[in-house]
Amino acid sequence: MKRMLIGVLLSVFMLGGIAWAEESCIVCHSETTPGQVADWRVSAHAENDVTCSYCHGEEHTSADDVAKAAFPAEQVCSECHQEQFDSFATGKHNYGWTSLNALPITHVEPDELMEGGRGCGGCHNMGIKTEAQKAEQLAKGHRYQNNSCDECHTRHTFSKKEAQDPRACQQCHMGYDHPQWEMWSSAKHGTRWFAKEGGRLPEGAQAPTCQECHLPDGTHSNHTAWGFLGVRLPLPEDPHEKADKITILKALGVLNPETGKPTPRLALVQSVDMIRSTQEAFDLERDKMINTCKKCHSETYARTQLEMGDSMLTKADVLLAKAIRIVAGLYKDGIIEKPADYAFAYPDFLYFLRTNGAKIDGMTHIDQVLFKMYMKHRMRTYQGQFHVNPDYAYWYGWAQMTNDLGEIEELDKLMRASHAKAH
Repeated sequence: MKRMLIGVLLSVFMLGGIAWAEESCIVCHSETTPGQVADWRVSAHAENDVTCSYCHGEEHTSADDVAKAAFPAEQVCSECHQEQFDSFATGKHNYGWTSLNALPITHVEPDELMEGGRGCGGCHNMGIKTEAQKAEQLAKGHRYQNNSCDECHTRHTFSKKEAQDPRACQQCHMGYDHPQWEMWSSAKHGTRWFAKEGGRLPEGAQAPTCQECHLPDGTHSNHTAWGFLGVRLPLPEDPHEKADKITILKALGVLNPETGKPTPRLALVQSVDMIRSTQEAFDLERDKMINTCKKCHSETYARTQLEMGDSMLTKADVLLAKAIRIVAGLYKDGIIEKPADYAFAYPDFLYFLRTNGAKIDGMTHIDQVLFKMYMKHRMRTYQGQFHVNPDYAYWYGWAQMTNDLGEIEELDKLMRASHAKAH
């Protein structure tokens, strides 16, 4: 009996110590970071007594040892949310950080854009990181780039409802190369969602969000049939279509422009889930989307619409491949000098737009027009088709691609004439 009483008293003492420690965190941070405390107070974590030390540890106790505060990785979240963690680990978002660091351009761009929260790293923070990657970030002072969950469930509320709002996706899926938010929000699906949110559609009306199509039933594992680059394997059987796809794969650096053989980049893009490498993998993702579409539409209608998107991508690639061959010809004929960091004398889409003051560093103007044609206007053409947005598919996409091709053809004539005159 005496031993039991001692145990109870010890437990109360320990719990009291924990409660006191948590209270001291709240008292101090109510002054230093009041917004974070306010968010935590209204969260499910607070309701379930998930307090500061669960995520941040117990070593930080004063203003003098701030660096001892742990910044929780996804594994900490998995202690309570294992199913979501396992699902996220198999999805495309998990490869955001890895794919960013795998790109050759990453290592020649400003650090603030790559690892800060205001450039590429602001979205590409997504992904479970290795201990070596975390150590590198800590050494550079980017301690906030540690967790992926808070990209959609933002700190310190970590709200499920917030993550289910399509505006959570808007933070990353908008702008230059992937304006999915603009496409969805101004197309039928999005306008119905806004009408329903505003009370102008009945509660039971269908108004699909990004999450309902790409993260259905609460899954955290997201994939698409075509992937971000809009390329896939195996190559098509039609000889003209096959030749166009090969040309694009060469400009992506996954096929050697001289031999046509795979380069190490092919394994790289496969490792970060950027392409479907087999027909079976493509069909799996296509069938998943069909099943989602069937919640509102007939299967025949859904398949027809998605196949129209496939066909439009093929037509866009006719224009793009022609433009690539024109620029590649300028490299071959020595009119464009191979940049030092390019593997081949061939346009390279993974180096993006790069200048150094008045002097072009790595990309001529015609290279930049070609890159814009690929990364901006081709993206709009086929993504606009799949999001059923007529303006993006045509005026911001296809029409701009034809304009790009015309400009590239004209620049080719001028550059060849200038080169011939100089030599």
